[in-house]
Amino acid sequence: MTPTFRGGHNIAMKLPKAQFDRTVAFYRDILGMEVTDESSEAVADGVAQSASVRFGPVKLWFDRVDNYARADLWLELFTDDVGLATRHLAAHGVAVQDELEPLPSGLDAHWISSPVGIPHIVRLTEEAQ
Repeated sequence: MTPTFRGGHNIAMKLPKAQFDRTVAFYRDILGMEVTDESSEAVADGVAQSASVRFGPVKLWFDRVDNYARADLWLELFTDDVGLATRHLAAHGVAVQDELEPLPSGLDAHWISSPVGIPHIVRLTEEAQ
């Protein structure tokens, strides 16, 4: 049996400290998007500051990660069976990389990377939770 995958609702742009303010200003001041400060919410370990914008049907997160030297884009994938998806990916040479960033306690998910190194969180669809 092959699991189903579909794009999630979130994209995270992990930004070095030196690029965070300029990037947020670009989306807010130049593109005119409404930026929400997400720093008061619980942010992931290693994320010093966070903001977001609605980017069409998805939420684009700006995460300030002070030990990063360059920007990184992280994507969300939904699946109806995380275990099956993990086995399917492993059979195709895609290893779990949960060391990328700690996952919230109780979240049925794993981190993987695409062949070009783009991190993806593979998690249960909202309907399957």
